[in-house]
Amino acid sequence: MSATVLLSIAVVVLVVRLVGALVARLGQPRVVGELAAGVVLGPGMLGQLVPAFHAALFPSEALDALEVLAQVGLIFFMMLVGMELNQAAVRTMARRVVAISQVTILLPMALAAVLAQLLYGVFPTPVGRPAFTVFLAVAMSVTALPVLARLLAESGLRGTWVGSVALACAAINDIVAWLLLAGAVALIGVAGPVEAVAKVLLAAGYVAAMLVVVRPLLRRVRRLPLWAAVVITVLSAWVAEHAGVHTVFGAFLAGVVMPGNGAWRMTVHRQLDAVVGNVLLPIFFVVVGLSTRVDQLGTAVHWLLALLVLVVAVAGKLGGAAVVARLVGESWPDALRIGVLMNARGVTEVVILSVGLRLGVITPPLFTIMVGMAIATTLMAVPALRLLDRVPGRSAQRLS
Repeated sequence: MSATVLLSIAVVVLVVRLVGALVARLGQPRVVGELAAGVVLGPGMLGQLVPAFHAALFPSEALDALEVLAQVGLIFFMMLVGMELNQAAVRTMARRVVAISQVTILLPMALAAVLAQLLYGVFPTPVGRPAFTVFLAVAMSVTALPVLARLLAESGLRGTWVGSVALACAAINDIVAWLLLAGAVALIGVAGPVEAVAKVLLAAGYVAAMLVVVRPLLRRVRRLPLWAAVVITVLSAWVAEHAGVHTVFGAFLAGVVMPGNGAWRMTVHRQLDAVVGNVLLPIFFVVVGLSTRVDQLGTAVHWLLALLVLVVAVAGKLGGAAVVARLVGESWPDALRIGVLMNARGVTEVVILSVGLRLGVITPPLFTIMVGMAIATTLMAVPALRLLDRVPGRSAQRLS
């Protein structure tokens, strides 16, 4: 590894963490600033302002090294997301949680499927319209469970009825979104119906083996060594890739099947997050930023489409969640709080988009538009929650 690669890593981690800390001091989730810093360091912004410096900071050997580190970080981040999934809350979900979670998956998917017909005409890809439509529908239906958990803590909604409902809904969204993504990825590039059925069966067999065989075995172990958890995660990601459902789903599923010992999970999360959260994830954000091309959004049509994507995203998630929450008995302020929390897409959206970009399902300009939507929907959460807190006598009720 050359000195240039080491310098690139140092600059990346420093800039992303500094911007994230600055944004956190302004009352926004740190991840918003970290994502924004990654975009700023990309070719569409830093590369346009000081191209010579950008080229010196990110030569080809540095880009290759950053890409490898970003993928490793992504695998372990998805493992931690899977471990954060509150499976007990999902199993004991109430009627309103079922209703809200279903609507906040189906409505965004339906709106995105319609929007995809327009976007495909502007940003066509080799995979074809059906695969593009399915992928975009899945991408628009996601809620960022890790970001939502941080929003609950930072907004004082942790431990409230609203926060618990939103968290349970987001957990269900995560499960369904990753299963749908696995299915969509498995079907990309298939030659015909026989190969499609074979891929789906292979993917289903892998998921069944993890849930029916691996999970019960691991649940017998109260404290799995950290190295063993790392090996299981990497192997699961490797098997998932060969099963045609991408490494990120394999890592997520590995986190889901880990031992249920809460104290052990907290210890593993703390140990891994020290490296993943502070080093590898910032590198992933910059790799994402290097793929965003704001400079390619050079026409009014592109910016109008970006606005349309944001409107459809907010209408499907925030609007759908708020309306159905009101219909199942929540007050309007609480229904809107649930909608705002479900609308935050954050880094989970970016992970899914990165998969699509690597597979050629979406183009760099559309990737840039969608990353902007992920940042915007997360950025609007804190101001919206603060605004709702100002409604007289309508503060969120805490659970007893």
